[in-house]
Amino acid sequence: MHDARVAADRLRGGLYGLLVGDALGVPYEFHPPGELPAAAELEMDPPPDFARAHRGTPPGTFSDDGAQALALLASLLDRGRLDVDDFGARLVGWYERGDYAVDGRVFDCGIQTRRAIERMKAGAPAASAGGAGERDNGNGSLMRVLPLALFHDGDDAALVRDAMAQSGPTHAHPRSRVACALYCLWARRELAGDPLAYESAAAALPALLDGALAEELARHVLADGPPRGRGSGYVVDCLHSARFACAAASSYEGVVKAAIALGDDTDTTACVAGGIAGIRFGEVNIPERFRAALRGREIVDPLADRLVARRAG
Repeated sequence: MHDARVAADRLRGGLYGLLVGDALGVPYEFHPPGELPAAAELEMDPPPDFARAHRGTPPGTFSDDGAQALALLASLLDRGRLDVDDFGARLVGWYERGDYAVDGRVFDCGIQTRRAIERMKAGAPAASAGGAGERDNGNGSLMRVLPLALFHDGDDAALVRDAMAQSGPTHAHPRSRVACALYCLWARRELAGDPLAYESAAAALPALLDGALAEELARHVLADGPPRGRGSGYVVDCLHSARFACAAASSYEGVVKAAIALGDDTDTTACVAGGIAGIRFGEVNIPERFRAALRGREIVDPLADRLVARRAG
């Protein structure tokens, strides 16, 4: 495949990989690993005897994860850069009107994100609306940040600054910020075809952070030893659960199913892992049955086309 086609396939793979992983994980959310179907049965439409989550949501529907990622991408494309106030306004539009959501329907929203959006509606600046306490480290900003890495053409330092800034409207704690930065550097290196993308990102990030943020990264985010995770909604566990899933399989389908098999926050783990796997394997290697089942393509496809055109230009 020609270099330009490879680049476009990886960009589209990241975006569609995120959304497909999210949609695939939606019906299995809140279940522990032992209650999930076998890997072969993890499909957009679960087995009929499975007590699926979000029962009123049609198969193939992405959740708040995907909708917020699309809100970020639309803001980036329209503004030509990260504009935190514009992005915050789009989060409010998603929450109040269903902007970027399939069928205009918001069926899931994290507690920390809901509180932050209420603060923005009351007039709080987007940059500081997110909770900044120790217990405000859910994965709500990590799940949506990938479009920034796909869009960004600045250097690593600029990407890191923007990744941390986009976390602020809902998750302002330094731990959430540096987790988003690490994930974006990981995605950037996957886009470049680095076979040790995560390791390279983890080695590069400390030098791009000030002392307090570097300490937060070292103490709470970086992990020694082989990747592992529990599939929880904690931002650090979500990041490492995605890393575990990406190391556990050699195909897009294998990665997202390994993510879902961890249980609990299945849509977000598969979203975060699926974005990386989509970049790594390309859109062409996301199974056609998954792509065909993905709902909301009328929202996604124009944004994907604009993203690829911008990067090609």
